[in-house]
Amino acid sequence: MDQHPAEQSPLGKSSEYVSVYTPSLLFPIPRAPKWAELGLQPDSLPFQGADIWNCYELSWLMPSGKPQVAAVEFIFPLKAARIVESKSFKLYLNSFNQTVFSDRADVVRTLESDLSVAAQGPVMVRLLGMEALQQEGFSRLSGRCIDDLDVSISDYHYQPDLLCLASSNLNVSESLHSHLLKSNCPVTGQPDWASVQIDYRGPALDQASLLRYLVSFRQHSDFHEQCVERIFVDLLRVLGEGAELTVYARYLRRGGLDINPWRSTRAGLPENQRLARQ
Repeated sequence: MDQHPAEQSPLGKSSEYVSVYTPSLLFPIPRAPKWAELGLQPDSLPFQGADIWNCYELSWLMPSGKPQVAAVEFIFPLKAARIVESKSFKLYLNSFNQTVFSDRADVVRTLESDLSVAAQGPVMVRLLGMEALQQEGFSRLSGRCIDDLDVSISDYHYQPDLLCLASSNLNVSESLHSHLLKSNCPVTGQPDWASVQIDYRGPALDQASLLRYLVSFRQHSDFHEQCVERIFVDLLRVLGEGAELTVYARYLRRGGLDINPWRSTRAGLPENQRLARQ
């Protein structure tokens, strides 16, 4: 079995927490190999997309020596050729703790520069003070929650063949969501929990089959971005040519970071809608 690219990263290993600015801590991972696994080519992807990361543990020093704290929103565009392994990202952010920056703009410039180099694409950064963070509050996913459907489930390994269309043969435009998505880190085996929203226009999905399919990720190992791309590709295959589709997963944070991949047949960016579990 081939070694996962993240095996060379700090993930799953004992790490020294450096508190002085060290951009070399960032460990990038190319997107292309996982796209190839799904039969996708970088120049002809079936989706638009972005990965929204939220950080709640950033701190640095002012020239006076006084600490500052902030939450941060990072937007990694899909055209960035690489993702950043999450533990290396946390170690990098931790390296700001005892580092002096001239002002908040200096912090933003540094983050955007370092992350854009690591990701090989333009990363956008937004700092949020505590008051602004509190004002943003919580959001709810739209459409119908399918978690209360009366289904029996006995297998928790990834099964794309579970997906099927409804027997009604109707074309619909609907929003469905579930809070039951769980996958596992491909290196450490730690659980990754998420809520996922699916918006589509096309032949009606059988909702029970969709719920069983989402639950089948429960023992599946992949990074957040790759799980969402797999869900998108599997759904588009069932919906057929011409369907409109958006898959947006909101993962719970670990170590002060949450990752929220968005993949869609339409261009644009989603709202960074923090959920109650986040």
